Order: sequence, then structure tokens, then C-alpha cells
Amino acid sequence: MLRESLATSDSAASIEVQGRCPACGGTETRVLFSATDRLYATTDRIFQIVECRQCGFIRLHPQPEPWQLRDYYPPEYWLMPGITVAERLERWFRRLVLRDHLHFVERALNESEAPGMVLDVGCGDGLFLEMLAERGRINLAGLDFSLDAAIAAWTRAGVPVICGTLSRAPFAPGSCAAVTVFQVLEHLYQPASYLEAARELLAPEGRLIVQVPNVACWQFLLLGEHWNGIDVPRHLLDFRLADLEALLEKCGFEVLRRKHFSLRDNPAGMASSLAPRLDPMARRLRHASETTGMRLWKDVVFLALAVACLPFTLLEAACRAGSTVMVEARRKS
Repeated sequence: MLRESLATSDSAASIEVQGRCPACGGTETRVLFSATDRLYATTDRIFQIVECRQCGFIRLHPQPEPWQLRDYYPPEYWLMPGITVAERLERWFRRLVLRDHLHFVERALNESEAPGMVLDVGCGDGLFLEMLAERGRINLAGLDFSLDAAIAAWTRAGVPVICGTLSRAPFAPGSCAAVTVFQVLEHLYQPASYLEAARELLAPEGRLIVQVPNVACWQFLLLGEHWNGIDVPRHLLDFRLADLEALLEKCGFEVLRRKHFSLRDNPAGMASSLAPRLDPMARRLRHASETTGMRLWKDVVFLALAVACLPFTLLEAACRAGSTVMVEARRKS
């Protein structure tokens, strides 16, 4: 089993960490391993990845206080600025791989035919909203906790973007045809509050689209603390599909569709796990000293590595063990 393979034989594996499991309320855990910020190097503090002995839910321990957590998100974490050749290449690549998300959301919208707007939660610099607008979607809005990201997204996509949290979003109940929440829930102390807020915002046949890293993937089994999906210390919670579905059901949703592969996240995520120093975003946020030519060369090497990872990530996804999972859900009647 995955959990048994990750548990080590050293003394750290037997340490009992107190604190209730957010999934089942259990109080006993075991330590799988220790890790620090491998990708962005915002801290050298050591954290533990722990597993609930009762239900198997995996999470970060200790969870940083909110004032500490802010320091673990580098400036411009949400943004992709710049107009150099390398930056234009990165933007082109992001647009290419985001089509995967776009098709998933458009299928949900077309099948539901629910009235209302599409709200993208954690919209970052607004690229996904921009692509939706280019395809003729006009009733759009974004939401992000970062003011800089909200401003950039509004400027880029030309749609309203709110700086704030979903649990306090200034939208009318039942006003959304879809709420998209890509790679957000794992960053939250209380993800249920976001899902409950989304349920109130959705029209009766509206759709919730959620994506999270999948801790039950082969990459986590093989790479352990080196898997970028745990993203210590920014990811507070680590979901399996069963954990996500249980949370959705608890918050009043039923799952309609599941997807275990993301062209944007799975191959590139594995490449980042294997070579974090080549990750374009990590290099930018670390303010790596690079000439334009060097940056372009490293981007090309990273892209080649991601392409090389594609067959493995397709295989694990075909076996329902992809490194991300995306679900479409609707309100239970």
C-alpha cells in the first residue's frame, strides 16, 4: 500500500502528533517523512507530513500560523509578468496546456445549461478567464486573495476580479453557472467553508469544478518528499480522490465526473519534482541570475523533461493514479 511504502523505519515514523484530523476528527497520526520548501526556498524550517491513523488523511504538521504562511508565498507568486522571448514562450506554453482545463469546464457548462456567470476562484493573473472570454463567454468573474493578482487579472482578462475569499464573496446566491477552484483547496485551513460558499452561489443546475493534487498517485509513491504535489509548506492538506469526494458530499455535492490527468499539471509537475532548479516559476521567484539566453535554454530543457515525463503521467492517469484529480460536481437535490 502507498502509506505503508512511505512509512520509514526510523524513530520519526512512530512519533505521535496531536491535533484532530480535519477529515475524521481522529487524534492519532504517524509521521511519513520530514520536508522543507524545496521549490522556492522561502524557509529552511522543517515540517512533517503526517497521516491520520484512523482514516489515512495526510496533512502538513505543524500548520503555519496565517501570519507565517504569508511569508511562504513569494512576491509575484500569482503573476507571470514580462515580455522577453523566454516569458512569451512560457505564456504560450501555459495557454497550450490550459486548453485541457478549458475543455473540461466548457463540457460541464454545455451539459448543465445553467444560467449565470462563471466564477474562477484563485484566478491568479487571469489567463484562464482570458481564454474563456476569447471563446465567447461574457458573464465571467474572478476572485483571488492577492490584490496584485486581482489587479493583473482584471487588466489582462478585462473581467471583474474581486480580491477576497470565497466565503465572503460579494455575489448573490444562485448567481453562478459554474465555480472553478483549481489547485486552491490544499492551501486552505478550512476548505469546507469554500465548498459551502460555492454551493450557495451556484444555480440549481450549476457546476462546481475542483482540482487538487492527488496524494494517491504513483509519483508520491516513488518520490515521497521530493514530489512537488505536497509543496511544503504551502499545501496544508493532501487529498486523495476519496478524501475530496467525502468532503464534497459533506458539503452538499454529488460528483458527476472525474479526470485523473491534467496536461498543465501532471507532466510539468513531475519534471519539477525531478529537477526543481529548472522549474521556470521557481527560477523566477528565486530571482535566479540568468541572461535571456540562459533562461530560454533552461525553459527548453524543462519543456523537454516534461515531454519525457508525459508517457509515465498518462499511464498513471489511465490507472486512476494521476498526480492531480479534477472533478465536476453539482448540488445534491
